Amino acid sequence: MTSASASEAKSTRPGAVLFMCGMNAIRSPMAEAIAKRLLPTDIYVRSAGVKAGEPDPFVDVVLQEIGLSVPKHPPQTLDELEDDFFDVIVTLSPEAHHRALELTRSQAIEVEYWPMLDPTVETGSRERILDAYRGVRDELWEKIRTRFAQPHVQPQQTI
Repeated sequence: MTSASASEAKSTRPGAVLFMCGMNAIRSPMAEAIAKRLLPTDIYVRSAGVKAGEPDPFVDVVLQEIGLSVPKHPPQTLDELEDDFFDVIVTLSPEAHHRALELTRSQAIEVEYWPMLDPTVETGSRERILDAYRGVRDELWEKIRTRFAQPHVQPQQTI
């Protein structure tokens, strides 16, 4: 893809976006919640994992800090979304990226890789662990805002 066509593809507004990570428990549900806040309501947004994980309570905490909540559906796998069609799949882990590329080889679906740190590797105090989750949350917010061009929406800080 040339740089002109790459920037044109990024400026085209997608109708459906999927955020995908390893277990749909931390990064992808965070991205889904943020995207649903930032993107127009007519853009379909979902999240999935290569495998289904368990909900992570730290995700709830850091999303509530900015006035958001975890998507209401339990962690899902890509196979559970098989009837859905997406214009863009944003992968957030190497495992998810490889799986998305395998599944989209013969389809005209844009796959973007946004490598995100796994905050579960952080050790120490509760506050230090929460800071790792906040870092992922804030990075996702900025990447989603930048990529999908919704600069006027700001997070709601709650204290």
